[in-house]
Amino acid sequence: MAAEKTRYSDSELQEFKDLILQKLEDARRELSNLQSQLNSSNEHGTDDTASTFKVLEDGSDTLAKEEAGQLAARQRKFIEQLENALIRIENKTYGVCRVTGKLIPKERLRAVPHTTQSIEAKLNQYKD
Repeated sequence: MAAEKTRYSDSELQEFKDLILQKLEDARRELSNLQSQLNSSNEHGTDDTASTFKVLEDGSDTLAKEEAGQLAARQRKFIEQLENALIRIENKTYGVCRVTGKLIPKERLRAVPHTTQSIEAKLNQYKD
């Protein structure tokens, strides 16, 4: 019986690297869109609108900017996680569960390429 694999091969790591680079590009584009939303000022032209409606409009703009800010923060964290995954690929430690030390199945890595835990480890953390 062959020994259990302890890491992914260089060609497998390259496949994940390509996937992560594409996700990074998409995530950075999305972050850029969110940041431009945050930076845009009152573009609805409500300057000449009755003051009652202007207050409502300003409240709506504030809420939209708060949501965009939260999405931007989440997107920055996602980008950081993807960049960390690239470092793990370079170190050849990518795809190894940091809890169990076993290889994380490829299907999980394709779905969540920045993960550092197998499903087994993830589920066990909630049992305590």
